[in-house]
Formats: sequence, structure tokens, C-alpha cells
Amino acid sequence: MIRVPFYDPTKSYDENYASGPFGAFADGKVYEQKGEPQHEFLGHKVYLPLGIPAGPLLNSNFCKAAFEKGFDICVYKTVRSDVFPCHPFPNVLAIHPDGDLTLEKLKKPLVADASYTDPLSITNSFGVPSKAPAVWQEDVKRAIASAGKGQVLVLSFMGTVRPNQTQQEFVDDYVLAGKLAAETGAKVLEANLSCPNIGNEGLVCYNLDVTERVARGIRGVIGTTPLILKVGYYQSDEDMERLAEIAEEYADSVSGINTLQAEVRDQAGNQALPGPPSRLRSGVCGAGIKWAGLDFVRRLTAIRKKRGFTFSIEGVGGVLHAADYAEYLDAGANAVMSATGAMWNPYLAQEIKAVRNA
Repeated sequence: MIRVPFYDPTKSYDENYASGPFGAFADGKVYEQKGEPQHEFLGHKVYLPLGIPAGPLLNSNFCKAAFEKGFDICVYKTVRSDVFPCHPFPNVLAIHPDGDLTLEKLKKPLVADASYTDPLSITNSFGVPSKAPAVWQEDVKRAIASAGKGQVLVLSFMGTVRPNQTQQEFVDDYVLAGKLAAETGAKVLEANLSCPNIGNEGLVCYNLDVTERVARGIRGVIGTTPLILKVGYYQSDEDMERLAEIAEEYADSVSGINTLQAEVRDQAGNQALPGPPSRLRSGVCGAGIKWAGLDFVRRLTAIRKKRGFTFSIEGVGGVLHAADYAEYLDAGANAVMSATGAMWNPYLAQEIKAVRNA
């Protein structure tokens, strides 16, 4: 059911950061957990391995509200080693695919508007903005403190592409961001490898040599703190197996998928999101990409079983209802995350828990 979203797409990122969250996330009502946390999540007991991935939880106010509504794994929006601006407003629009957004369908432009309807799919384009480390480090500490019994705060971070930067300098910036993230005391860290880019086309996670160097470098500065590698959708099983090898060596978990990329236009055929031509393409998520998230989890689970690997898997993409959560568990996921679904339904975690505990 679509309700007032906790991130208001009619407001800018800065307005949401300063005044959010909205809707039921702002009512201060706390969901009462029952019994003792029984599920394992990267060395920590949680009531249910369900949460909100990197993206919509902009700061400690959003994280606190998410914990209070029963989301037991909350990922603080991806931070960087320095200040980075947000893309121009708007940053979120609705799309209305007919069924699954298959790779074939994604070859054609999608039409976006501001009408959010069920089954909900959206496009989002923020550019991974970040406050200065001194700001986000203190705020992350507040977010960590807001986690209740059986709940865990995860801190997501990434490296930044800069003009005339060498590949090693890019890797070093990832490592620096990881070091700064670890200084907050976050119990779990996440390297976001699913956002552009390394100075060329595509996502960081699709350059597996760089991915390995980044993962190795991060592990060297965070010690034994559990590390998640957040990645996009892989078409190649060979690439996915190489990713699994890297995760087994340097990380503890893999989170996938982030979004699928598409060309997004308005009803008149114009670029829907303002800015440079590169912003014609943006990430799409929600109901339309659930097929890809499930496919990713099934294939990675098969590789993990075949190779005897021990890393855990977080399934992400199109989790809007309790049945979606169950599908991801059946596919092999150890934990399940919802961004779009949680944004428009603050009671999603409670609804899933009601079904699981019945």
C-alpha cells in the first residue's frame, strides 16, 4: 500500500536532509519488538534480517525513525572522504513499466512522471552526495546510538572520481573513505561499488581488478570489522564467480542489486531529470526490477554452494510486500533489504514480521 513517503520527492535533497523524515516516520511511535532476537546478521543478533539499504536513510534522524518502525538493519546513506554535491532537483520520479523491466525493455526509453502508483517503480538520481567527514562521522555516531536491541547500523561509503586522477588514487580514496567510516565505530561497513564510476563507462563493480584492489585495501584499514560489497546486476556468470572469489577473500557479505540503468524521458520526450546529457540515464528500482534481484541472488547462491564459500548474501530489489521478502529467502538470501517499498510504506517491516511471527 502506498502511503506518504518518508523521503519527500517534491522537496530537494537538502530540504529532506534538514527537515525529514516525513509521513509516519515522523510520528515518533515505536514498534514494540517481541521476544529475543534470534537471527544472525554478520555476527550480530537481529529480530529479523530485514532492513533498508544505502540510499533513502539520509542521516541519523532517518535511521532512528527506521529502527523505531521495526527495520532492524539500517544502512546510512553512502558517504565519501570529502564533500560532494547532489544532482539537481528533482531526484526521484515515478515510472510505469508493464511488468518486469527486462534487459530488452531497458534498451528503450522509459517515461517518468510524479504519479506514484502500485505496483511502484521509480527512477532516482542523486549522484551520491556527501557532507564533510567531520559532519557525517558525528552524525553516524548518533545513528549507531539510535539502534535498539536486535538492531544494527551499517555505514556505506565509496571513493570519488576526480579530474586527472590515476586509478591508484581512486583506489586510495576508497580506502580513505573506509578508514574514516571505521573511525565512527560502526559495527558493519559497506563498500558501495555499484555507483559510477572509475573514470570510464560502467560501475566500479564491473571492473573486477579494481574491485579486488579496493576490497583488499579496505580490509587492510578496517581490521576484522564485517564488510559488505554492494554491487549491481551481473549478466555474466563468470564475472559473478570472480566477484564471489573476491568477497570470500576480503569481505563478509555481498549486497545486490542496486538499480538497473535506463534512459528516462518525460511525456514530451525530453530528458526527465535536468542537468548534463549524462543524466538522461539513471537508476530504476522498485517492482520492475525484482526479477533481476532474485536472479542475482539465485545465481550467487549457486556459486557459493558450488565453491563452498561462506560469505552471506543480502537480496535487494522490488521488495514491496511480505511475499517478496519470502521469495528472496527462498532464493538463498541471508538478509533482505527494501528501499522503494520502505519509502512508501513505513509499516513494511511490521507487516513482514506479522506474517513471519504468525
